[in-house]
Amino acid sequence: MKNLAPVVYTRRILASYQDKLQAFTPNARDYLLSTAVAGAATGIYRLLFNFFILSLGFDERMLGNMITASSLTILLFALPMGFVTGKIGRKPALILSQILVSLSVLGTILFPTAGVIMALNVLLGMGQSLSAVSLGPFLMENSRDKERTYLFSFSFGIRMASDFVGNWIGGYLPLLIASLSGSKADSSFVYAVALMVVVIINTASVLPLFHISKTRISDQPESTFASPALLMKEKKRYTILILPMLITSIGAGLITPFMNVFFRNVHHLSDHQIGSIFALGALTTGIGFMVAPAIADRIGKIQTVVLTQVISIPFLAALGFSPWLGLAVLAYFIRGTMMNMSGPIYQSYVLEKVPSESRATIASLTSMAGNFGFAISPTISGLLQVNYGFGPAYAGTIFLYTLSTLMYWYFFVFPDRKEKMLE
Repeated sequence: MKNLAPVVYTRRILASYQDKLQAFTPNARDYLLSTAVAGAATGIYRLLFNFFILSLGFDERMLGNMITASSLTILLFALPMGFVTGKIGRKPALILSQILVSLSVLGTILFPTAGVIMALNVLLGMGQSLSAVSLGPFLMENSRDKERTYLFSFSFGIRMASDFVGNWIGGYLPLLIASLSGSKADSSFVYAVALMVVVIINTASVLPLFHISKTRISDQPESTFASPALLMKEKKRYTILILPMLITSIGAGLITPFMNVFFRNVHHLSDHQIGSIFALGALTTGIGFMVAPAIADRIGKIQTVVLTQVISIPFLAALGFSPWLGLAVLAYFIRGTMMNMSGPIYQSYVLEKVPSESRATIASLTSMAGNFGFAISPTISGLLQVNYGFGPAYAGTIFLYTLSTLMYWYFFVFPDRKEKMLE
């Protein structure tokens, strides 16, 4: 009978998960469908955009500046976009965000000069900022306590599963376009055509959003934008909730935007090889997102955050400094899965710890924290790569991830402080 215990426990988890999925509202399902389509476009874009920029003759320093432009825009526009989405509503905000992203990528293809691309990365950042500050409040308003954690994790998991598809397609897309056009697979023309596919798919992701209704779950009042007085009153709570995310983003910005460049320059892999690695990495991360709610139910949300980040750090070191490709790829899968799977868990935790009238504000502030590092770190990382390679960037990320993990533990798990700092 003891041998059957894991089987019985697994069945219970699956049954519980199925019950939570069936509780998703029609609005949530429409959003998840849109996310699935947009995720495929994002997977292709993230794999090939850096290569497109490098194929135009720019170096990693310029690439870092472009990434910084979009991330800095997300940072600066987070609070204004939070106000905008509170005024126009979640549905128009989500639709507009995807349109802005598509226009940015299209403009980059048609006008591939440094100044124009920098400006269009600002437009891209505006679209991403609008989406980021709308997502959390939208999911809160369209879910109940019963399924909320699962909805947050499932939305991230769906996106990563779609990233899997997009990365896989993106890895072979240049070869297909090159064979049809007679061009070189690493030419700017081939990458431009591949990015046009991104525009088409991403634009199609808007269609399910039009089906979203104004109906909300009754036990969740609509979140608004908090007044300055409330912000000052709750400044300690906001600081404690957001500071670890801020530290994490600074570390992530040093390496995450350059992961495809890392595998190409350090391990000398081709586009389709990198695409395959990214695809499998997205798949394992998506599985991690799906599993995370069950773990959080078992050991607690913050405990899940701390545990997964602690596990990820040694594998981050192996990824950055291992001379063996096999070990680096394995570390890439495990690090990405562990580090990312706690993201939606913590996001739902943060929104639960603030009053409803503050949720649009906290969504903006968490977006700012999550993008602060990507607004400054890629430029620093680009300079480091040009002069010293990837080693210093990985060392910095390891230090900052360790620091943020200690903050989560100290603020929320440490026995004498657990939950008390939020009172």
